[in-house]
Formats: sequence, C-alpha cells, structure tokens
Amino acid sequence: MEFTLMVDNAKLKIFRRNVIVSTSKVYSDVFTSKPSSYFEYESYNSPTDNIENYSLIRKIGQGKYSLVFEGLHDVKKDSVVVKLLKPIKKPKIKREIKILEHLKNGPNIINLYATVTIPNTGLHALIFESTSNNEDFKEVYLKLNDLDIRFYIYEILKALDYCHSKGIMHRDVKPHNIIIDRKNRKIRLIDFGLAEFYRPGERYNIRVASRHYKSPELLVEYGYYDYSLDLWSLGCVFAAMIFRKEPFFQGFDNRDQLYCIIKVLGTTKFYSYLSKYNITLESSLQETLGIHSKKPWQRFVNTENEYLVNHSAFDFLDSLLCYDHLERLTAKEALEHKYFDLIKCSFASV
Repeated sequence: MEFTLMVDNAKLKIFRRNVIVSTSKVYSDVFTSKPSSYFEYESYNSPTDNIENYSLIRKIGQGKYSLVFEGLHDVKKDSVVVKLLKPIKKPKIKREIKILEHLKNGPNIINLYATVTIPNTGLHALIFESTSNNEDFKEVYLKLNDLDIRFYIYEILKALDYCHSKGIMHRDVKPHNIIIDRKNRKIRLIDFGLAEFYRPGERYNIRVASRHYKSPELLVEYGYYDYSLDLWSLGCVFAAMIFRKEPFFQGFDNRDQLYCIIKVLGTTKFYSYLSKYNITLESSLQETLGIHSKKPWQRFVNTENEYLVNHSAFDFLDSLLCYDHLERLTAKEALEHKYFDLIKCSFASV
C-alpha cells in the first residue's frame, strides 16, 4: 500500500513497512525530462585517446580508487592531471566518465579532457585539466580571510548547483576534493568517483562520502537521500574554515561521528527527524547517543577565529548543518543567502 503527503512543498511517499521516502525539493524531474541514455552508463563506451600522447612527470596524490600524477601532453605540450584508476568494476568507471562528460565546462568543475587505456593491463586513466595548487588544504585554510571564505564557498555552491541541475549528486564533498588556487583565485570541484544520478524514490548506497563529512541520513542508514547530502558536507567544510577546526566533526567511526554531531546540534531535533521519517535506531546506539542540548556556535569562537565569524555566518551554518535534509538550503537557495552580500557588492564594484 502506498500514499503521498506534502510537507513544506516536498513530496513524502510512505510505503514498505512504513518507511517514509522523500523527494528532493529541487531538480527532482531531471530523470523524467531526459532520455534513458542520459543516465544509462553500463553499456556506455566513451571515446579514448592514445596513451602514447602523454607522459607522467610525478605523483601528486592518491585515493582509495586511484593514483594521481602531474602529466604532459607530449604533442600539445599542455600540462594535465592523470588519474590512474586502480582495478575497479567497469560500470563504476563508466559512470564517472559519463557524469564528467555531462558536467564538462560547468562552473568551477574540473574538466575531463580524455580517457585512455593502459596497454596489456586493462587499467584506465582519466586525463584532466591541470590545477595550479600544490598546497596542502590544511595550510590553505589557515591563510583564508573572511572575504576569501565567502568567495570560495560561493564559487563551490555554483559548482554544486550546476551538478544538481544536471541530476547529479557528488556524494564526496570534502577539502581534498575542493582545489583552491589562491594565486589565481580559482576553485575546482574534483573527484566524481562516487557521484551518482539522482532518481526520486531510489534507495542509494549509504557507504559514500568521507566519514567526517557524512550527513546524518547516511549515518542512520537512510538510503533515500538526495542532493542535500552535498550541502551538509559543504556545511562541514564551511565550519572548518570559519572556526579553524578541521575536521569540524571528528569521529573515529560512523557511530562516533554521529555522536560528535549530536553533541553539537543536540538530540531534540535529531529524534524529531527520526520520527518524521520513521527511522529506527538500534537500542544500543540510542543508549550511546544519550541526551544533549544544542550548543551555540559562539562556543567555538576564540581569539584565533573571531574575525571570521558573524551572525550571518552562524545563520548560514544553521541552514546547512540541520538534521532534516528537506530543511537544508538547496545550493541555489544558499547562493542567495545574506552571508554572500558582501562579495556580491565587491563583484558589482569591479
């Protein structure tokens, strides 16, 4: 049996053992407005370039699924970034490529130039535009002033809104995946290896995002999430920037991560959130979480960060770091928040 109700202009569908399934407030119709070929990737074959056109210069990073190198296009003499994918399932590779092609030339999104196959290995590599930043993000964060933070968060919101408008959830927003080039005042959202197309009503894998940036819905194993999980992750990045505390929520496992969040945001709205979506926690986890009051953001202000915080910053943070995903600002709404009025004025004066 199934029925639908409306809550704050968002559809909530109730079915299967009273699980309540929500639909995104925005861009929920992308799936229905596009042909199936837009989302289908398992049979997709992307055009490939010749591996002999590229040289690897040095390793610059690595992740769970890849090694990253500074590279050179030997014919054009252009600097590139080469992401060598470790042996993973081909559909996952195809999904990342197809998503990157949909996002090509999007604002502040890393551009995929080409894909190549390594002879005799079956391994694949993705060729990206070069990024100028070689600084560790923890060092970068310590150098950002108030206007810098407003500017870079505003620019990453542009990237996220573009992704979401294309029906794509990034699902791994974190400092490592936000490249800040302070010299040229550029920013790039990178690594779409965990990105996925959003289809209303679909239950998604909850084992996405890095622990310190996981949204509450992931931590309580609510798989019917949407674009809003990216806004929670960005809220964690923003909190780290303004409070000079990275990561802001630092749990040693998923249960402790949820506990760290609850110690700050309190349990009253948390249990209201669980009730709203009929989410049930294990009794042992409920005992571990206990009862906590919401902590004021002012508690995290000190002499080292006080010049980075203000009432509009706190209000903006509240609009991102809230339990209920339907109550978070969308990326498009966030771009209109008063916190960014100052940089909009500076844009207008240029």
